[in-house]
Amino acid sequence: MENLKFKNLRKKYPKFVYKKFSYKISGNNLEIFFDFLAEPDLKFRPKIVIENIDKKRLVKMRERALDNLAFHLGLIEIPSYWKATCSGEIEIRAGFLNPEQISFWKDLIINGMGQFFYENKINWRTPNFLKITSLPRTFLGKYLNGSPKYIPQLNLKNRYLVPVGGGKDAIVTLELLKKHKKSANAFLVNPTQAAKQVIKVAGIKNPIIIKRTIDPALLGLNQKGFLNGHTPFTAVLSFLSVFCAVLFDYKNIVFSNEKSANEGNVKYLRKMINHQWSKSFEFERKFKNYCKKYLARNINYFSLLRTYTELEISKMFLKYPKYFSVFSSCNVGSKTGQRWCGNCPKCLFVYATFYPFLEKKQLFKIFGRDIFDASTSSAQEKKKLLLIMKGLLGQGRPKPFECVGTKKESRLAFSLSLKKAQKTGKAPYLLTNFIK
Repeated sequence: MENLKFKNLRKKYPKFVYKKFSYKISGNNLEIFFDFLAEPDLKFRPKIVIENIDKKRLVKMRERALDNLAFHLGLIEIPSYWKATCSGEIEIRAGFLNPEQISFWKDLIINGMGQFFYENKINWRTPNFLKITSLPRTFLGKYLNGSPKYIPQLNLKNRYLVPVGGGKDAIVTLELLKKHKKSANAFLVNPTQAAKQVIKVAGIKNPIIIKRTIDPALLGLNQKGFLNGHTPFTAVLSFLSVFCAVLFDYKNIVFSNEKSANEGNVKYLRKMINHQWSKSFEFERKFKNYCKKYLARNINYFSLLRTYTELEISKMFLKYPKYFSVFSSCNVGSKTGQRWCGNCPKCLFVYATFYPFLEKKQLFKIFGRDIFDASTSSAQEKKKLLLIMKGLLGQGRPKPFECVGTKKESRLAFSLSLKKAQKTGKAPYLLTNFIK
């Protein structure tokens, strides 16, 4: 069934415009603003604050290079605001994109917004679904015309910048870099309590902190029933990390995306929709090429954990018990003040990957409960956990739209968990309902 809300919003707001960007130094922080317009009358002005910058370093950067990086931060903010109306045209007035760049951005929106299209029943395959146009903006009397010759070759220190969200994967990356005596720092965007505690345990003294502010106008539209849904957040982190690597003098950007992120969730309109597309190797490869050509030529962007599965990373993480009481991978809990909610796909999957290898005391120290047991859960919560388990296992339900492992990994994790439970005594509730 066609989404009539989508159709009406596109008609009412035919064009989304990236008008301009600007930045200023405020105290020790760099503040960057972006001006968007969904024509005729929806205005947005999101803001990014990069804390504790080195002003001397900022002066050393060529203005054109700084402008180009800031311009790109605005580009990656577009999906979060464009999605409200899904306008048929995106017009770039803040800078110029050549045909190759336009192709990259169209690909990023189509693939990165796949879950949004699926959940809102939007057919992106219709003719002229999205057109991206670009108008030149002058820099010091010259046009930034998308040519690689405008991208500087920077002399950056051979140090490592690691995005940290508070979960196990980034911890493994930090510890591996530490083991190999690499100089590493953490990069945090709107840091959660878990993220702050993780870097404290890791011994990182001066992390790079970013505050990303969503325009309240967008939140107001969400309440009014405009279109809403998932956006490719790891892509946002990728562009932010390049900006900060240049600004703070780091040559290497090290993500913690795993092999498992390549598997999609559900097929829609003959295409596999992947919640983790911007964590996939496909995006990593495309972004790396774009970065070297249009952002900073000698930035080394990669994922240290790309060859590992989630199950393998969990086993690696369990070597570092000092993090057990502080880390968290639960997105629900981060919003409610809990470390682990115990009722979401992320909680259940991580629990299943830990269960075969930890004693009950250790599991309780991390999660505060036996998630497999569910004896204290309501009938509704039990049913929810059963359905989540079936989705993780690929049994008649789509894989949950969360950063979880492949269906094959989940089957192995639950199978190992059941074997352990049977050896040590009675299997808990969820495992008694596990079917290979």
